[in-house]
Amino acid sequence: MSAPAVPAGLLRRTFRRRQARIGAVLTLVVVAVALLGPVLGPLLTGYGVDDFAGRPFRPDGVAGTDDLGRDVLTRFLAGGGPVLLYALAATAIGIVGGAIAGMLAGYSAGDRTSRLDSLIMRGGDVLLSFPQLVLALLAVAVLGSSGWLLVLVIGITHIPRVARVARQATLSVAGQDYVLAARMYGVPRRRILATEVLPNITGPLMVELGLRLTYSIGYVASLSFLGLGVQPPAADWGLQINENRIALIVTPWGVLLPVLAIAVLTVGTNMITDALAKESADTTGEAPA
Repeated sequence: MSAPAVPAGLLRRTFRRRQARIGAVLTLVVVAVALLGPVLGPLLTGYGVDDFAGRPFRPDGVAGTDDLGRDVLTRFLAGGGPVLLYALAATAIGIVGGAIAGMLAGYSAGDRTSRLDSLIMRGGDVLLSFPQLVLALLAVAVLGSSGWLLVLVIGITHIPRVARVARQATLSVAGQDYVLAARMYGVPRRRILATEVLPNITGPLMVELGLRLTYSIGYVASLSFLGLGVQPPAADWGLQINENRIALIVTPWGVLLPVLAIAVLTVGTNMITDALAKESADTTGEAPA
């Protein structure tokens, strides 16, 4: 009464693909900049994040100064951490919450006496009817501006999308002999979901994780640009684009550096996700969505 082994080495096989390796390199470069930047910035430029380096919007130093005369390169190197941290946190909320909701819905879908499937999926439909930016604006209007509040909002809005994928994958697993045998022997539902179902739907969930991370990066940066995320004077890529956009022609690096970093990170995670989807489809014999 044990589930068949999860497709062995899905990640290992995925990274045999050239597309995945290129995506990993792009992603790791940006992650390295975000993690090491706060330490390397002052060493390379001689300025702290909030130090005055010259008159505003002057091409002094390597990348010039920003709207308050602070060194652009220093703030760029220090500004990737919040984007990555918030995007990862929002993705984790969406994946964990969506996987639990989807498995519960899919597992109970065949039980005629259970309304749990309809309750979860209709609740997800309600959430999907609200655009994420609208929910973020509403949350800010009611609770005030906070980076972690937006993480929670983005994560919650990911849940119904992940739940749909998890539900469909669970439906295809729930009828397998090893799951039916576990139910016949009276194994508790939570144990069946954790030990029999979850290991066999990791492929679709990993693909969904990559997609949600890509979307989270874009949402976090966009909301920071709108002033709804990290607040001044903190260094943040989305906020940096907003602060320096009025002088794009005079000192373009204040905008171009964070834009390029976000674009490279997004392209890198997309390439890994596409490779995961193709490998998962090859394993299951289904076409990628």
